[in-house]
Amino acid sequence: MTPSPASSGPDAPGLDIPAVTVAPGAIATTSLTVRNNSDIVEAYSLEVVGDCASWATVEPPRVSLYPGTSETVTIRLAPPRSPEIRAGDVPLGVRVLPTEHPDSVRVPETTVHVEEFHELDSELAPRRRRGWLRGRYRLAVRNQGNTPVQLGFTPGQAGEELGFAFSPAEPKLEPGESAEVRLKVRTGRPVWFGEPVVWPFTVDPAESGDQEEARQDETAVRPPLDAEFVQIPVFPKWLLALLAALLALLLAWFMLVRPAVRSAAKEAANEVVQPRPTPGGEQDGQPPGTGSGGGPDNRPGAQEPDASPGSPGDAPPGGGGDGTALGGGQQSSATIDLQTSGGETKTGTYRVPEDTVFGITDIVVANFQGDEGVLTISFGDRKITTIALETFRNQDYHWVTPIKIPENATVTVDVTCAKPGTPATGRQAEGCHEVLNVSGVLSRTKQ
Repeated sequence: MTPSPASSGPDAPGLDIPAVTVAPGAIATTSLTVRNNSDIVEAYSLEVVGDCASWATVEPPRVSLYPGTSETVTIRLAPPRSPEIRAGDVPLGVRVLPTEHPDSVRVPETTVHVEEFHELDSELAPRRRRGWLRGRYRLAVRNQGNTPVQLGFTPGQAGEELGFAFSPAEPKLEPGESAEVRLKVRTGRPVWFGEPVVWPFTVDPAESGDQEEARQDETAVRPPLDAEFVQIPVFPKWLLALLAALLALLLAWFMLVRPAVRSAAKEAANEVVQPRPTPGGEQDGQPPGTGSGGGPDNRPGAQEPDASPGSPGDAPPGGGGDGTALGGGQQSSATIDLQTSGGETKTGTYRVPEDTVFGITDIVVANFQGDEGVLTISFGDRKITTIALETFRNQDYHWVTPIKIPENATVTVDVTCAKPGTPATGRQAEGCHEVLNVSGVLSRTKQ
């Protein structure tokens, strides 16, 4: 650029800087004429000052002039393409410092007009979403230009199956500012069965309104962002296979299993209602020893009609007088309630009546106070068990084969009371208290 004529003054350089316009990312130059109006040789140092200092240089930065001579230097302007270099007018100053007369420093100024540039940096994440009816995406947008912009978003799709919603719809960004926009994509109807359906679409972030028309001449045009929405079926394939298998099982149940179950149940019911066989010797539902006419049986040794087996004083049928049980008998039990003072040993007994045998199948021992000591149970001369009282509160024993105790033999309980326990009343008892119950079948040995 050709500078304007240099101004002059006594003993001072003549200075003038023309205005200049520069585009970010490009290089522009202007010039400055320095004239030595003094009567001595002078050296001048030149330095750019102001907002342009970081991206402006003077070439050469130092000149030496004879009296009455001048030299033109070049000011090189190279602003970076960055949002930090805002568009508009920026002041430019060059400090001219004489070496011999430093007090005559001059700072000529001019204006540099920085042109606008527009650049958007955008990213869509994720690029692929799966869902029944809708998908959610995040759109990150950054204004990399040097002027504020009002953004708009243009979705694109081959058909009209998808609906788009942006929030916020038109954000405004200052240079270097970023924003995150939420995008919702929705289909019109669900896919019930079959394969997933892929819906590709694009999103084009651009400046809205007059700003979009202003950047039509710019050559750097970013392609739209590509993404996909994969619409999955509501009922997957494996569910159809499972429903088919369940239907087959249901048909098999009604056709095969259910008739067999009903037949088996009917047979079981028939077996229940059939008459059961009568006990040995009974005929036509009548007990032995009774005739069809209802009268008493007059056979020798026959039992009277009003006698019940196992009643006291009656001999079980089929027995003899040899000291063994005749068969049959009745359930019977006996209880031994034994109270023992502390530090003593006491014995409780139950004697089997004459002409009987006691077949014991169950015994139950109760130590309800929690006494401490030793308890021994004997059947006749046979010791059954010895138990420490503090190890139990209730103890029971059972035998499949009865233990037979002959007539006049005894069931014996020996208790040695070491320490009386504390019953439910909460007060320690004065003595030990144990209860033994024996039960089984009492059978007659003589008729």
